[in-house]
Amino acid sequence: QGRLVESGGGLVQAGESLTLSCKTSGIILSVFSGATTSWYRQAPGKQRELVASLTRDGNRNYLDSVKGRFTVSKDNRKRTVYLQMNNLKPEDTAVYYCNLRDSTDYWGPGTQVTVSL
Repeated sequence: QGRLVESGGGLVQAGESLTLSCKTSGIILSVFSGATTSWYRQAPGKQRELVASLTRDGNRNYLDSVKGRFTVSKDNRKRTVYLQMNNLKPEDTAVYYCNLRDSTDYWGPGTQVTVSL
């Protein structure tokens, strides 16, 4: 069974950067490379929202509020998905979740990102 585990979250000050990683296991290369991989986030009291997605064809989509600051990428050989986050803002504070979707939806447990003023 496929498993996703996020890492790289933490407490940073506004303007700083973080890189989140999502390491997968139990997912074969053809599934990983052919899936859409995404990052979602959920702030306290708010609904989970899509932050960034990367399709099998290399198309990227971003939440408007993170465009120009966040970059989603993946390494097929390492079966790992990344989210580079620059110029972080307090409103980026949330639990960030990795998602991989093909015929099955895989989710990680999430990693906390806290941005202070």
